[in-house]
Amino acid sequence: MAGLFYEEFEVGRVFEHAWSRTVTEMDNVLFSCLTLNVQPLHIDSDFAAKTEFGKPLVNSLFTLGLLIGMTVNDTTIGTTVGNLGMREVTFPNPVFHGDTIRARTTVLDTRESKSRPNAGLVEFEHVALKQTGDAVCRCVRTAMMRRKAE
Repeated sequence: MAGLFYEEFEVGRVFEHAWSRTVTEMDNVLFSCLTLNVQPLHIDSDFAAKTEFGKPLVNSLFTLGLLIGMTVNDTTIGTTVGNLGMREVTFPNPVFHGDTIRARTTVLDTRESKSRPNAGLVEFEHVALKQTGDAVCRCVRTAMMRRKAE
């Protein structure tokens, strides 16, 4: 299994994820339209040109989804029971078409599940950074993780 089991996570461990991805106009427009987010700031270049940004902003929920997705290979692929929640989600800087995003994860906490003896809870801090080094998304995510079979 590529993902880590509950027992393999140590508080304070940092993952600098190798995956990065350049965000395209198609990503932004398709995601916005598929999710019925018709905010012209995301899908209308003429409208966006007249804003303080001067061009379309990438949909922040796409950025959040990309951030979480970029962490999976190093941490949770095949070992997650499920996500229990995300909190403290912030978008400190904008993302534009052509920005390249990378991710960093820090393990904040681990605790055994009270209801499932075969699982534990891991709290992650995920941060997305663009090519300039500026953070563009941060969230704290709690995931229920499988324990190693004994």
